[in-house]
Amino acid sequence: MRPPIRRRSRLYPVGSVVLALAAAGSVLAGAAGPASAAGSPVRADLRADVNRDGRVDVSGSSDKTGEDGWSVGRGAVFLPNIDDDTKRCPVTGPGGSPLSDAKLAACNDATDTKVNGSADASDLARVRSVPMPGLPAGVQGSLEITAGGKHARLFVKRSGTWVLVTSGTRLTAAELRSGVEFGVEGTDVVRDSAKWDGRTVVRLTVQAGSRSTSDSVTLRVAPLLTQHHLQNTQQVMVTEVQGEGPYSRLQQKFVRELAKEVEKAGVTTPLVKFTKYADPWAQDFVEPAYVSMTGPGGERQVMRVMLRSAQPDRDAGRELFEKVRGRDTGVVQVTDPAEPDDWSLNSMGNLETIPPHAHGGRSFPAGRIIMGERKDSGARPSKVMRTLLKSQGMQDPLLLDTSWLGVGHVDEFVQFLPADTPRGWRIGVADPEAGLRLLRDAQGAGHGRTKMFSVPGRSDSPAPKETIDQALADRHLVADNEMAARRIAANLEILKRETGVTDGEIVRVPALYTRDSEASAGSGEEVPVPRLTRMGAGADLVGTLKDRGQQKWLAQNPAASPSGAQAPATVTTSAYVPGAVNGVLLGRDRYLAPRQWGPVIGGKDIFTEAVTAVYRRAGLKVSYIDDWYTYHLGMGEVHCGTNTLRDASGAWWRLPATA
Repeated sequence: MRPPIRRRSRLYPVGSVVLALAAAGSVLAGAAGPASAAGSPVRADLRADVNRDGRVDVSGSSDKTGEDGWSVGRGAVFLPNIDDDTKRCPVTGPGGSPLSDAKLAACNDATDTKVNGSADASDLARVRSVPMPGLPAGVQGSLEITAGGKHARLFVKRSGTWVLVTSGTRLTAAELRSGVEFGVEGTDVVRDSAKWDGRTVVRLTVQAGSRSTSDSVTLRVAPLLTQHHLQNTQQVMVTEVQGEGPYSRLQQKFVRELAKEVEKAGVTTPLVKFTKYADPWAQDFVEPAYVSMTGPGGERQVMRVMLRSAQPDRDAGRELFEKVRGRDTGVVQVTDPAEPDDWSLNSMGNLETIPPHAHGGRSFPAGRIIMGERKDSGARPSKVMRTLLKSQGMQDPLLLDTSWLGVGHVDEFVQFLPADTPRGWRIGVADPEAGLRLLRDAQGAGHGRTKMFSVPGRSDSPAPKETIDQALADRHLVADNEMAARRIAANLEILKRETGVTDGEIVRVPALYTRDSEASAGSGEEVPVPRLTRMGAGADLVGTLKDRGQQKWLAQNPAASPSGAQAPATVTTSAYVPGAVNGVLLGRDRYLAPRQWGPVIGGKDIFTEAVTAVYRRAGLKVSYIDDWYTYHLGMGEVHCGTNTLRDASGAWWRLPATA
């Protein structure tokens, strides 16, 4: 098995994105419809939780108005019931043989026709019929899903038990007199709105002889949403590489130190540890997402959905099914075998979410996705993934240019930070100009001969020996960081234009980049720069990192790339000093950054001091964790090696009051 290699998308405004739904309403067929005991005509009346308060109103009108339409702000919601509440789904085949990806994904709570216990019942959206007192004997009711029937299933509650509604199901006059409760589940998320827009229409028909009355309600499956940094961290995920080799021991040490930092930040739930596939890039093979609706009592019923990266040969994503899927946790995978597999752009480190905002007539109450594309070559993230994300109708991906990055992920230069401001958040960006300034100031103060890096060496990896003078004399370093600064500034202009963020809401974090590859003159053929060797890593550790798939510069080398992707035509870079913006937000005011290992002058690491000062001014307390040998030398940092599960209990359809 080839080892994993880390090769490193608008909400429609409320009122303009109303789904085009057929207004069914209450319909009376025949002259007068079934007669009550008093001879008065009656009408079928079906209700759903249109106002999303967790209660189906059968006595007032709060859930009647708008029952035939759906918008971001109003309309009944049901969940795609894709979790596995009782852990009934198999994860191995006969004799413990591995199941295919397709078979792993083929089982969840919506793939049977049962309600699997009380936890599964909580995933059902409730629909009720308004009681029809005095209805004469002999009257019958029937139900059908008139739209979206391939994607939804209907149950009726009888004597405390949920029973599947079929074409032969009939409601008795006694049931109709007292009112009936139904449950709706979705069998999948919306994957392509051109094929299914998420809506389902349920119709109740009451029949008396040749006369009938019917009513319909419309529901839409809850949109699949990615998390943002205004949602509090509840749990942290990380890979723990097994074994006793040099890399394994270093990586296990990182996990132990991570657990301590997480607990210090007040996150007491134990780490989720991926242990099976030795892919250390826990940020890249999964994007935690969620679906939710308001359940009984007004509490949010939340289902986490692990969105597997669109990388069919990245085995680590299998552990999402094998280990993580369970009660209130499902998994979605999307792939298209006919699509070119750009490992770098398809990794989930290339997906971040702008927090909720409204600007320019558009609102994003659940935030908006950003992803990187390579404008220089025209490469974009997987089309099927972008289609799925856009089809939710909430977080339409915004593409930024990451052509200048070897790995090509947005998390390598931009982040979003909570803030006690009217907007509620700021943008954090890497600042290569500030990084160069630190070196030049140190050189100007007579410290040019100070070692550029203070990281201690190992027997299998000698410490880097270059000095500040040598770094600034490098013919590429200054030019490449000036280029990186221009590219970051261009992306920042896009973010400012789309969100309304001002310069005063931008946190600029000192950073430095170094080139990974360059196009050779004339042919345009790429010459990879083996950064681990350049940084002074020893052959033994380099070999280990290669085996673990750490050298992501290989992803840009066509000879080594599994996808055979074409080499970029421009210089690409990655972090020279560990990228501070590539850290993990553990709390509203707690941030975990990679240890900088910069030049030590007067007993202090000048990069650590500068980074700490910047985040402190932004209201964050910074801790540091050493990721030099575990992630940094593999062209990634703390964020790349971790992931977070965040509080998704908020109402995704409401903008914060400050927006």
